[in-house]
Amino acid sequence: MNNYILQVLILFTSCMQFASCEHKDLCYEHSHAVKVKVVFDWSKAPGVTPETMRLYMFTQDGNRPELYEFTDYRGGYIKIPAGRYKALCINSDTESILYRNIERFGSFEAYTPDAILSVRSFRISRVKGSSEEHVVNAPDILYSDRLDDITVELKEDQTITMFPELSVYRYHVKIKNVSNLKYISQDGISGAITSMSGSFLVGLNELTNVPVTIPFEVNSDGVSVLKTDFLVFGSVGSSQQLVVYVIMTDGSKLSYTFDVGGIIKSQLNSGNRDIYIELDGLRLPKPIVNGGGFHPAVDDWENIEIDIPM
Repeated sequence: MNNYILQVLILFTSCMQFASCEHKDLCYEHSHAVKVKVVFDWSKAPGVTPETMRLYMFTQDGNRPELYEFTDYRGGYIKIPAGRYKALCINSDTESILYRNIERFGSFEAYTPDAILSVRSFRISRVKGSSEEHVVNAPDILYSDRLDDITVELKEDQTITMFPELSVYRYHVKIKNVSNLKYISQDGISGAITSMSGSFLVGLNELTNVPVTIPFEVNSDGVSVLKTDFLVFGSVGSSQQLVVYVIMTDGSKLSYTFDVGGIIKSQLNSGNRDIYIELDGLRLPKPIVNGGGFHPAVDDWENIEIDIPM
């Protein structure tokens, strides 16, 4: 009988110890996790409604960040351990933007993949001074915000509010009074701009200073006007070259270069994210007919620099 009672006591004690350990583990998990409301306030970008948003929470001790995805552009709720954090948010419905060095708030970098500079299947000659620049795709539209110091406490009714705003520049280019547009071959026109910033440090809200060349499409009205719109992270330095590449119906290949650094700089000082580049006058040649005159070799590009009146 005594042995039976002893076995029961041992079993009871073991169960109590197990229950106690299990309770401590559960308490540890739940007591340190806090439900927090996240609000994306779009007052700095009225009317913007991204399909998805992403929030990164970086602990102050430098551990890998916690990532939260939101299908509602206005925000939602997250569950996160109490502590001090840095945070950044981005719209995650982009296609051409990639991210690297995301383990640290200060190194979190948005960039775009490499591209090819060409018109149709023809490789393009590089503008003088830009041969060392990587050619990359233009970014998608990007909105972001960041907070340097957030304290999540062990209490209810806490809110993290972020104010996403436009984090790229929109370039609008128009060239008027263009002659002989009708003689451009089918799909025989494109453009590029040099000395753009290759990436954007989202946490620091800073551009990197590595210059890149970004190609873009050019639209013609078939009469006298060329137009294009494209996005960039920003510019590097003060000398940006805008280049228009054309292949005429006789096969001749020409590139026209405009130094637009002054135009860009004058608008950056205003803090505007829309940059307007309007150029007046571009004389395209009439194609050579009946085999007369000089025909450039297939791989030759004639480079023409055009001065912009100040």
